[in-house]
Amino acid sequence: MSISPRLSSAFAKRHPALVCFLTAGDGDTAANLDALVEGGADVIELGMPFTDPMADGPAIQNANIRSLGNGTTTADVFAIAAAFRQRHPETPLVLMGYANPMIRRGPEWFADRCETAGVDGVICVDIPPEEDEALGPALRSAGVAPIRLATPTTHTKRLPAVIEGSQGFLYYVSVAGITGKQQAAQASIEEAVARLKAATDLPVAVGFGVRTPEQASAIAMVADGVVVGSALVELVAEHGSDAPKHLKALTASLANAVHNARKASQKEENA
Repeated sequence: MSISPRLSSAFAKRHPALVCFLTAGDGDTAANLDALVEGGADVIELGMPFTDPMADGPAIQNANIRSLGNGTTTADVFAIAAAFRQRHPETPLVLMGYANPMIRRGPEWFADRCETAGVDGVICVDIPPEEDEALGPALRSAGVAPIRLATPTTHTKRLPAVIEGSQGFLYYVSVAGITGKQQAAQASIEEAVARLKAATDLPVAVGFGVRTPEQASAIAMVADGVVVGSALVELVAEHGSDAPKHLKALTASLANAVHNARKASQKEENA
């Protein structure tokens, strides 16, 4: 089965895509997700809360704790996803999380729930490409894209294994560490994106450490997508029930920066 066309469409526009992340069950998730869409997000990543989010920094760790403290279950995550799909039939939705909640009932169960809820892709942080059988075939059979991660330490010899079986887009983790305030040097991002794009036709989205429109604009000059997470999650923690208006405002500024980065550069070159 082919993957959902929503992801393909998001990266087929004339501008790079803005990918926005929030943790399911942290605050009024429905209202917060709606604010991201209204602000101009092209793809939504919905985090599945987990007790040991090893790739995440303090902001998203705390969001996981708040969500689990609210009693959020895997069933709740799928309910949030299904309701989002009803409200936003065209916006791609990707689940991001860890293996335990995804495979404990079997990969086919998880893939079926993803398909039923209208989920377009899945990022599983702790299943390496070499263990693709644990989840990948079930997702692909259900038309759900397994989205792989590449990092600064992904060796050239291993890169084909990362790319093989990946669908939707390739997520480049720009720092060898956790999510949050670390930011990679722009030159290293440009070099890495060029290396990845030489190896695959998949769109390449860059994340980890992207917090401001200025950072997002610079990355959008070379990448097919820019991923922002911790900066948005922090707004949920800071503003609670008032978070949607703040999320919409930041998303709008990020979207403007990402969508217009190359236009601005072309204007400078033609001036």
